[in-house]
Amino acid sequence: MTVHDETISGAREFAGLPGPGSGNGLAPVVLEVDQVAKTYPTQPPVYALRRVSFSIRQGELVAIVGPSGSGKTTLLHLMGTLDRPSAGAVRLTGIDVAAMDDRQIAFLRATRIGFVFQQFFLAEHQSVLGNVADGLLYAGTRRSERRRLALQALERVGLAHRAAARPTQLSGGERQRVAIARALVNRPSLLMCDEPTGNLDTATTEELTGLLESLHRRGTTLVVITHNPAVAARAQRQIFIRDGNLTELTPGNADAARSP
Repeated sequence: MTVHDETISGAREFAGLPGPGSGNGLAPVVLEVDQVAKTYPTQPPVYALRRVSFSIRQGELVAIVGPSGSGKTTLLHLMGTLDRPSAGAVRLTGIDVAAMDDRQIAFLRATRIGFVFQQFFLAEHQSVLGNVADGLLYAGTRRSERRRLALQALERVGLAHRAAARPTQLSGGERQRVAIARALVNRPSLLMCDEPTGNLDTATTEELTGLLESLHRRGTTLVVITHNPAVAARAQRQIFIRDGNLTELTPGNADAARSP
């Protein structure tokens, strides 16, 4: 087996069976961020992340919180393999992403990571079902199978009855549910949400947060980037980011982490 084949094989096993920590009674580590830094070579340089480290285990619900411009989205891009760090390592079940070429990373991202963004990014000319099925375009899934899996994903978010509708016929909360279904359609091991409730009113935010909690209870590993303390409070763990530095929040140090 070549290094390429071994890396692809590892990517296919990204569901966390087995992975680091699986032999000691703890859930496997799905994502490890090890001394990761991101610097943009402007004049002067911008240090978006400064040697941050943490890990996320299978089945966790983790919120990453902080003010605008603190580095939250940069961190999400690095965790989700949308960008590469300037230093340090990002590992997915022990596989160092730096060891992969762009094609392997694209395969990993398409098959094992789901993304939900503040903007819904739905194609208005397509039906709800078509939008969700598009989440499988880069996974090599047959068209008939894409539609079947898309309907299952819509059922998970309570929108199977709107499968034939167009996004323009939906409310903001329903459109975000479609975006979540699209992210779930390939049954990813890790679902990353970047300000998923940022464009929603309070009632719809509560509804969507409840949906994310429900997905978590059914086994989905979730990372939620948010500035909304009410959303963050529903997570098992909170990680606070400011000026590219991270602090794990606990009841005893949450106020200290936020203080100037």
